Amino acid sequence: MCCFLTPMAVAAVATVARKKFPERLHAGWLLMMLWGAVVALVVDHAINGEISIYPPFLTALKSPEQTEIMLREIAVTGTAMTVAVFVFWGVSVAVANIRAKTARGNQPA
Repeated sequence: MCCFLTPMAVAAVATVARKKFPERLHAGWLLMMLWGAVVALVVDHAINGEISIYPPFLTALKSPEQTEIMLREIAVTGTAMTVAVFVFWGVSVAVANIRAKTARGNQPA
């Protein structure tokens, strides 16, 4: 229903704090992954009719029963997807840093 709100909130915070990331952590990669996930999820939810262009914007806010389900989806599914993005980003950064160290070690002196 709106699991995209969790990665969107994290992406917004990371965008504001991106200057504080050390260069070796490749903050740009994280931001591309998070915002890309948000865009993909928004498109998916729009196609499925779970988002509208008029208030309350999220169709799940029209009834209390759906709102409870929506909040659970944000907490469980949104968090799981955000964690998955962070894991993929962490692995990507680790591989890139290992490859960079290896490349530096193979250069002639």
